[in-house]
Order: sequence, then structure tokens, then C-alpha cells
Amino acid sequence: MHRCDVLIVGGGPAGSSLAWRLRERDLAVTILDRKTFPRDKVCAGWVTPEVVRSLRIDLAAYARERTLQPIRGFRVSLLGRPQVEWRYGGEPVSYGIRRYEFDHFLLERSGAALRLGAAFQSMTRDGDGWIVNGDIRARLVVGAGGHFCPVARAIGARPEAGEQIVAAQEIEFRMTPAQRDACVIDPEVPELFFTPDLTGYGWIFRKGDYLNIGLGREDNQRLSEHVQAFWEYLQGQGKLPPGSPMKLKGHAYLLYHHALRDVLRDGVLLIGDAAGLAYPESGEGIRPAVESGLLAGQVIEAAAGDFGQARLAPYYDLLTQRLGRRRPSPGLLERVPLGLRRALAGRLMQTRWFVRKVLIERWFLHRHLAPLSVDGPPSVSP
Repeated sequence: MHRCDVLIVGGGPAGSSLAWRLRERDLAVTILDRKTFPRDKVCAGWVTPEVVRSLRIDLAAYARERTLQPIRGFRVSLLGRPQVEWRYGGEPVSYGIRRYEFDHFLLERSGAALRLGAAFQSMTRDGDGWIVNGDIRARLVVGAGGHFCPVARAIGARPEAGEQIVAAQEIEFRMTPAQRDACVIDPEVPELFFTPDLTGYGWIFRKGDYLNIGLGREDNQRLSEHVQAFWEYLQGQGKLPPGSPMKLKGHAYLLYHHALRDVLRDGVLLIGDAAGLAYPESGEGIRPAVESGLLAGQVIEAAAGDFGQARLAPYYDLLTQRLGRRRPSPGLLERVPLGLRRALAGRLMQTRWFVRKVLIERWFLHRHLAPLSVDGPPSVSP
């Protein structure tokens, strides 16, 4: 029987950030993941300087053997309308990463015991702890396994019933030398294309030799048709290099305001996409995943070994302080008639002030949120 204080189910950024936050505490931490790492992960893949600072990542060391694409601007439009571009001088406003590399880096430096290539199968209560898969005893189980996290299911989440998901299809591929020469996408300026019905957006983003393309929608009906239309639009605009493979992979996640699931129970916490924390406006999940892991670590440390629901309750309060109160019902903008929303969006997305101050800086970069100030050991590149 393997014994630990904290078992984290899921080795992505949320789970690895939590383990890293706890690595110098007197707690035995184990990460369980059904995949071996490095592993492919569907994601547009960019992180802001605030994430870098919160995790104390040495960018120079990280970039020596991994992709790190500085981002200094964005091009934004409604599909079919002229693009509005905004560039920033000085330091990058974000960084493009490959999840294949980024997640592996975080996992390697997490300090946790790793049980990889082993799927979560069951958890049963055993006194003040849990027996997981019949051979792991943990005092606290943390679900960090994404939207379909089995720990979330074990405490009652039903992703297929009642929760409004965002569905996306994406691809990231390494370009051939001929494709690199033909690629017209500026690596420092990702391009965002909002759909005319305002229920999602597509993107194309170059990271050195890699090209990332995808589209996500809150309304997941006929997603493949929308993706096909977006692909054809990019081809028509000359933005896809010849021979780009259309082998997109799908995934799903919850926007924070629309999530209905509980995030804690006796001896259980949910973090990252398992808790449904993606930013409502952009769908970004990396920063809220990382921050939820760091906040969970703060609460776990303060619990001093008592992982009952009352001692874990501050975690929900910290999430609310950071992300706001959940709003499962439609927000003000969602209640505006579609025709009026389209008209407003068409005008606003041609306005450089709105594109810069609202869409880029608030919705996508979240520059109004300072980095989390959480104690943790300095980053050491593996």
C-alpha cells in the first residue's frame, strides 16, 4: 500500500503547481496520471508574465531547450471583417509555449512522487482518508484531471448534464522548411477571429517552427462545420502554409461563471479545469489552473493535517476573491439580443481603444490582476 498525505489526480499545470507549492512542507505528495510525460496536450498555449512570476520560472533556463515565443501584440477581428492590430513596445506581454514541454517541465520540478501511466479507477472512504485504486491511501485527494476529471465525477459532477461547456478543436504541428518559408503569420502577433454569432473565436499562432490553429465555441452544435469554415477562411486569406494538416483534436472545458460543480468535500478538493475555472471572456485555463493550485496549497498548509470540509472551505473563498462569484445564469451581455450584440461587436472590434483596453488587456491578458503573491521555493530548471 502506497501512503501519502496528498494525492493529486492529474499532472497538468494545476496539479504540478499545487505539488510545487507544497514541496518544502512536511507533507508526502503523490501525483497520479494515466498518461506518461511528456505527452501531447491540445491547447493554444500561451502564458502571461504573471504566471511566470507566480511560478518563479527562469525564462532563460526554460528557453534553452524548449519553445518560448515572445508575444508583443495581437491582431483581432470578426471573421470576414478587417483586422485591428495592436503592438506593445518593451517586454513581451505573453509567451507562447508548447504544452508538451511546459507541462513536463512543471511536473519534473514539482517535487512529488510520480505514478504515471496509471489511470484513476476508484476511491473509497477509509476513516479520515481515502483508498484510491485499492493500493494508495491518501488523507486528501485533489482532482486535477481536467473537465472530465474522475475525482470530480466521484463527488457528483456530471459534465454531460446541465453544465454549459466550451468545445474546441485544435492542432499544433511542426512546419516543414518550405512551410516555414511560406508562413505569413508573425510569431510575435497571434491572430484572433471572433465568430459572427459571438459564441466563440478561432486563432492562428506561430511559435518558432510550430503553427497552432484552433476554434472553440460555447455553442458546441455543429462544431466540425464551424471548424471547416474557419479552416477554409484561413486558406482563402493565405494564412495557412501549403500542405497544413487538418487533423484537429477536440477537448472541452467549463467557463468559470457557468460551472455548477462543487469544488470541495470532506477530504477532496478540485483545481484547474476539474473545478471549471476557465476565464469567461477568453476561455484561457492555464492561469486560473496554476493559481487554483497555488491557492489550494495555501489552504492545505493552513489546514495542518485536518482535511475536513470546514478546514478546506477557505479555498472556495479564495477562488471567489480571485475570480469573482459564479454566475450560472446568463450575464448582462448574454441577455442582449443577438442582432444587437452583432452590431455592437462589429463597431467595437473596429475601435482600437476597445481592442486594446478591453479585449486584449482585460479579457485576454488580465493585466488588471496582479500575480499571486504566494510563498514557494525558487524555480530550478530540471
